[in-house]
Amino acid sequence: MLIRPSGRSTDFISPSFGYGCLYNCSYCYMKRHKPDGLSISTNTGDILTAINNHAYFTPVNKPNQTHADYTTYDISCNEDFALHAKYHDWERIFEFFRDHPVAMGAFATKYVNPNLINFDPQGKIRIRFSLMPQHMSDIHEPNTSKIIDRIKAINAFIDAGYDVHVNFSPVIVEDDWLEDYEYLFDMMNDYVDYKDQVHAEVIFLTHNEKKHEENLKKHPETELHLWNPAIQEEKISQYGGTNIRYAKHLKPLYIDAFKALHERVIPWNKIRYIF
Repeated sequence: MLIRPSGRSTDFISPSFGYGCLYNCSYCYMKRHKPDGLSISTNTGDILTAINNHAYFTPVNKPNQTHADYTTYDISCNEDFALHAKYHDWERIFEFFRDHPVAMGAFATKYVNPNLINFDPQGKIRIRFSLMPQHMSDIHEPNTSKIIDRIKAINAFIDAGYDVHVNFSPVIVEDDWLEDYEYLFDMMNDYVDYKDQVHAEVIFLTHNEKKHEENLKKHPETELHLWNPAIQEEKISQYGGTNIRYAKHLKPLYIDAFKALHERVIPWNKIRYIF
């Protein structure tokens, strides 16, 4: 029942309701640890009890960038909860957060699950739709919902009572990447009605040596974008894995370029954090 601090997307990360993913995204850190299949927790009540106790007895300074009032918990750090909802007692989990005076649930997804719209969480569940240029999604996120469908879903989920943000992750630097993101931002301008509500988080690619080697065996075309030593450097993760990220003398330039484009095209989409 480990509840870990986060501080970026949410205040905390809850114990896992599920571990693994039925998608097969090329950059997924989960696939380094569980290459295939999905494990589902059977002790939902115990997990919710742990979150309840934690929310009441852990002081959190509010407001902060995760939320002005509620203590926020990522319930899907190790899976795609929307994709796997049918395997969970998801309505019970959502009801817990909807009715809780302190805690709020959140998760990122690449799947537009229409069943979730039938539930009104009264603003106590945040869905973060992951977005990247469509041609990159076709390569790196096979069989996920189309980017345009994720963008169009933003209005529908807000109408249903969800708090909705977008998750530009991972940002992959390649030829014409800024032109691709300008087209993506234009789509958001065209289709998002609730421009005063939708915020963003931005995470540039961090890749892993083990996942790189697995991709070379199964999906070598993905590594043309993900493994680029000319602009990347090694980083040993806090868990001891060998990762690569954009070089420290280049990444600030990429971040500045992304922010400048974002501010020019969709200034209404407040960036909560970017790294």
